[in-house]
Amino acid sequence: MMDASAERVVHAYRVREELVHTFFDDHAARLAELCLSMARRFARGGRLIAFGSGPAVTDAQHVSVEFVHPVIVGKRALPAIALPNDVTSSLGLALHDPRSFITRQLDAIGRPVDIALGMVHVGHDPGAESVTAALKEAASLGMLTIGLGGAAGAPEGGEHSFAVDSTDPFVVQEVHETLYHVLWELVHVFFEHKGLLEDRIRGASHDTGRSSFLYPFLAEAEQDTEKVLSQVRNSILQKAGDVSDLRRGSCDPQALSETARLVSERIAAGGAVLAFGNGGSATDAQDLVGDLVAPPDGMAPAPALSLTNDIAVITAVGNDVGFENIFARQVIAYGRETDVAVAISTSGGSRNVVAAVEEAARRGMLTVGFSGYGGGRLAELCDRAHVVHGDYIPRIQEAQATQYHVLRSLLGSGS
Repeated sequence: MMDASAERVVHAYRVREELVHTFFDDHAARLAELCLSMARRFARGGRLIAFGSGPAVTDAQHVSVEFVHPVIVGKRALPAIALPNDVTSSLGLALHDPRSFITRQLDAIGRPVDIALGMVHVGHDPGAESVTAALKEAASLGMLTIGLGGAAGAPEGGEHSFAVDSTDPFVVQEVHETLYHVLWELVHVFFEHKGLLEDRIRGASHDTGRSSFLYPFLAEAEQDTEKVLSQVRNSILQKAGDVSDLRRGSCDPQALSETARLVSERIAAGGAVLAFGNGGSATDAQDLVGDLVAPPDGMAPAPALSLTNDIAVITAVGNDVGFENIFARQVIAYGRETDVAVAISTSGGSRNVVAAVEEAARRGMLTVGFSGYGGGRLAELCDRAHVVHGDYIPRIQEAQATQYHVLRSLLGSGS
């Protein structure tokens, strides 16, 4: 017999499954065409410039790392920049001109051949107007523009706009994450059909490499646009189905409910959440911290710190005593017995994540792990382990986002 909070978990997962299928059924054709348009820009030397408002800032950062550091073996690194990563410029400009600070960043580094991706989760997100202004400026500069939003609509100015029909910012973020993962995965398809890339910069060919098993149609010599777009549309629908299957398979309502209860006890006792991870998981850690410290309307804030943010500390520790210690050293500095360590890893075996969890355990902290690939060492070490039983990083990350968002919702309900 499930308790009330576990039943809320079941409902939350059901809502997500229905919305994901509806959204991608409706937009698969447009997303396939967008992948082609993006590939043409990249082939001409363009860059993807991502930005967002409020919690969507972490999505911009996630976009950047996915495109620059591809996890599919054999795929090219594509240039992507997250404007929020330049904290000094962003904050300094925002203090002087909160509506146009992103526009001013675009004016400084943007080029007509580039792609601008602007994101908001809800229409009243802080800075939503600045995202709209930046997309309009990008369009006037000749950039390809993409706007992602929620039930209130996508920000204006996007030539390609996609709105998720939900007022829940957590659900909107998760659909956005699947969307930009799909763009990243499938933009590569068009590099294998070079006849479709107009005005491309000529250079060495790039074959499918060891990733060809994922997309067997890549090796074909077919240059018919509609045929390739049809294959990409079908792949998008398959990926939407895959993430729903993986979410469903990783849903453990009672376990999430119990973790929420234990975390709530620590916070009530004066504890804080310390979250950490690498790459896309670093942006997920920051997303969770943002959801705790600056939560959506109706939720009380909770103390939290992302150990991925202080680049001076990370590079100092990495340079002086080794990258495997970058999080453990911060746990030593900040961790207290009442605190909670939240470790996020797709592999479950990242050495710096494991080292930090071991240090947190020595200090009596509650350890919570989100891991893929069956759990790995992280699942063995953590007091509370939430495992995604998959081995493909984008889908693991999407399922993990649901896990920690649902956990945050339970904390907000006072579970």
